Parts: sequence; C-alpha cells; structure tokens
Amino acid sequence: MTDVPADAPDARDITRYAIGIEYDGTCFSGWQRLSAHGEPEPTPLPTVQATVEAALSFVAGTSIELTCAGRTDAGVHAACQVAHFDSPVRRDPRGWTLGATSKLPPEVAVLWCREMPADFNARFSARARRYVYRILNRPVRPALMRQVTAWERRPLDAAAMHRAAQSLLGERDFSAFRTVHCQAAHARRDMQEIIVRRVGEVVEVEVQANAFLHHQVRNIVGSLLMVGRGERPEGWIAAVLEGRDRTLAGPTAPSAGLVFLGPRYPAEWHLPPEVTL
Repeated sequence: MTDVPADAPDARDITRYAIGIEYDGTCFSGWQRLSAHGEPEPTPLPTVQATVEAALSFVAGTSIELTCAGRTDAGVHAACQVAHFDSPVRRDPRGWTLGATSKLPPEVAVLWCREMPADFNARFSARARRYVYRILNRPVRPALMRQVTAWERRPLDAAAMHRAAQSLLGERDFSAFRTVHCQAAHARRDMQEIIVRRVGEVVEVEVQANAFLHHQVRNIVGSLLMVGRGERPEGWIAAVLEGRDRTLAGPTAPSAGLVFLGPRYPAEWHLPPEVTL
C-alpha cells in the first residue's frame, strides 16, 4: 500500500476550472511549456502555458498546471484558447479571471473562468477546433495589424481559393499538409468546414476540423495562395491531397496570420457561446 502524505489534498476538495485565454503569440515560443513545471524556460522566449500557470499559481498560492484544448506554435495567436486546471484552493470565477490577468503581460488575458465537473477535459471533451488565417492583399505591406495579419502584394482570387479548398472537406488523409516534424500517430482528420472569403483588402481562410496536424492550416493556406495567385489550377489542391506527399504542396504560410479561434464543445458543458457547438 502506498503511503499518502498527511498534507495531501483530498480529491473531494479539488475543484476543476476551465478558462478562456486570449494571446498575441508574437513574443512566445508557442503554447507548450518547454521545461519541468515551475522551472525556467530553456529558450529566450517564454511559452504561453508557463506564463499563465505562473499567474494562476500566484492567485491560488499554490502550484497550478494547465491542460489546453490545442497547442499553438511559435508566433501563432489565440482568440479563445481553452484550458483546464485543478485547484485545492477555491476562488470565484471572477477572482481567477481578474487576478490572473493582473499578473499577466499585456500580450495575454484570461477572458473567463467556469467551475467544471471533474470529468471535463479541455482537450478530450472538445469535438472540433477552429482557426482563421488572415491575409492583407494589397501592394503595400501593413503597418497596423501586422502582428496578426500576413501580407500578399499580388492580387488573390479568393473565389478560386474557396472552390479549390472544398476538395479538402470530409475525413481525409492530410499527409501532404503535415510537417515532417509532426508527431501525430496518423494523418487522418475530419475537415468539417473551410471557407475562403474576401473582406475588403483582407482574404480570410477559416477552417474547422475535429483536430489538426502540426502546421496543417499554414500548409493548406500556403497551397491555396498558389491557386489564388493563378500559379496553380483549382484542381491542383485535390491532386496534392491525394498524392499524400508534403513535397508536392505549397510552402508553409507565415505564423503571423494564424489565429486559433478556439475549440468547440457540446452544449452540455455550458461554456461560453464562442466555444460551443
């Protein structure tokens, strides 16, 4: 029988919380903590996870560890990342939200907090994830919004990009659009929706799938840009998908234009509308 420390918290005293997090990923090495919990980061840039954990730990007065819905890469932003944590210390949701945000840098904010059942899991309870990639399409580079918008000076045919993208819908093998460093066990993902639209000078590529591979969205956008510029025909996207060869697809689009809109959960979890199916 394993001895339990006398001061170990009783599982019945642990409360699970879910939080929504907004962040500008420009100055971060991505979401995932790169060091042991509580230890300094081994890279010049911090990670979002370690930064938020430190703020929550300050509010709790004890160590807090986060589990997120979907890790983002260096330079990628989030409109509403969702994470959960367990705490032996109870705080009202407003206390967690405002207390943590007061200890965070300007690039990060906790948007909301909800007390959750013990079986909620930010990653495994999610049924979908949604991203948007924004491209400023004009001859002159951006001055405003340059951290969250990519730039393409050549004219783009957004309608052609949208038509080409529809070949990606459904459960498919996305090997052609995954990075060679992707550690996923397989490349099959269910692409539930992909929309390409023009809003003034900005072309948006919005995608939703059950889950995404490493660099999948940025690789898809890099290929769609070739269609938008007229360098490849619309049917080329379908051919690349069927070829299952990363070397056949377009280049990886820059990270700056990508925003993780957030995961999507069944209504039974009673989370905010922006993360509910």
